[in-house]
Amino acid sequence: MDLKNLDIAVVGAGYAGAATAKALSRLGATVNVYEKAREIHEVGAGIGLRPSSLDAFRTWGMLDAIEAVTSPSESFEILTATGERIAEEEWPEKDVFGLTTRFVHRGDFIDALIGVLPEGMVHTAHRLVRIDDAGERPVLTFDDGSTVTADLVVGADGIRSRVRRELFSDAEPVYAGEHAYRAVIDVDAWHGLPFDDKLRMYLGHGTKIYALPLQHRGQLSFDITALNPDPTPTPLDSKEMIVATVAGFDDAIVAATRDLDMDIVNIRSVYDIDPIDVWHSDDVVLVGDAAHAMCHHQGQGANSAILDAAVLAECLTEAATVADALAQYQALRKPITDGLQKVSRQGWSEDEIDSVFPGQKPGELAAMMKE
Repeated sequence: MDLKNLDIAVVGAGYAGAATAKALSRLGATVNVYEKAREIHEVGAGIGLRPSSLDAFRTWGMLDAIEAVTSPSESFEILTATGERIAEEEWPEKDVFGLTTRFVHRGDFIDALIGVLPEGMVHTAHRLVRIDDAGERPVLTFDDGSTVTADLVVGADGIRSRVRRELFSDAEPVYAGEHAYRAVIDVDAWHGLPFDDKLRMYLGHGTKIYALPLQHRGQLSFDITALNPDPTPTPLDSKEMIVATVAGFDDAIVAATRDLDMDIVNIRSVYDIDPIDVWHSDDVVLVGDAAHAMCHHQGQGANSAILDAAVLAECLTEAATVADALAQYQALRKPITDGLQKVSRQGWSEDEIDSVFPGQKPGELAAMMKE
């Protein structure tokens, strides 16, 4: 298929949209990205980029830009609330790709992704209100009354995707029964707890704490995820409520929580979606959270979006028609993301870890984390 004559509209300029725009534009297609926000930014928190994602960046010629704003990591630990090690594993895929997991601040990551896109490709302040896929080419209508027609529309508009609701599924996001509290703090505010290249997950009392080092910034992404029956998407939990969730944890973790500046703490309820049956028509397709939003416990949301972009680009290169490419893309990606959605709902608990690792069997945790 000749992609040079293909006009592609990407809805959403988050990780999924920006990665898809990069992957498809380098194949020669004409790509425009439409983002509802007036400015593109991400809240302060850290994420891990797996070797498979980094390999995609290498293919796209932008690995240097990603490495410049990330720190490498060789392994991760799972610990009890008071710091006793339950398991330690090396990150998977290193031997496959010759790369290791790297940690990045979300804001730095989206800046790097947007920064490699050609000027003028991203159009902000374009909120999608309708998509019509009944004619020869899909038509997008935005809230300012403007319309766009394209050969292919990529819905990368997140967990509450308008594209998904209009064309593929009206199912609502599912509340996971947890609130997440996230902040990036200086290493001095970590009260002497370990700070090296390892991700550490502290588990106990219905609460999970993720400490993700951003060594290149001298900072740590501090994530507390705690059980809470309130499904309000952006709850107004107090510092006292947050401190109460870490009762029984290591004294240094409690102290770090008490020291949090609430002005920089991002508070949100945790949601995902149930797997949906269909991600595409003949000329519209979903990627990232729009297709398979998942809980954050396995750290697979952003990585899955990047791999969606890579596989979609490959399918478009190899297939005879857009419709064939979209069908092949779903056939390759959906079984993987269905499984990741399921395991991401399970989260982590001491009992779950113990059931998987009686005596800490080497490699089993890595297998669970693989995509």
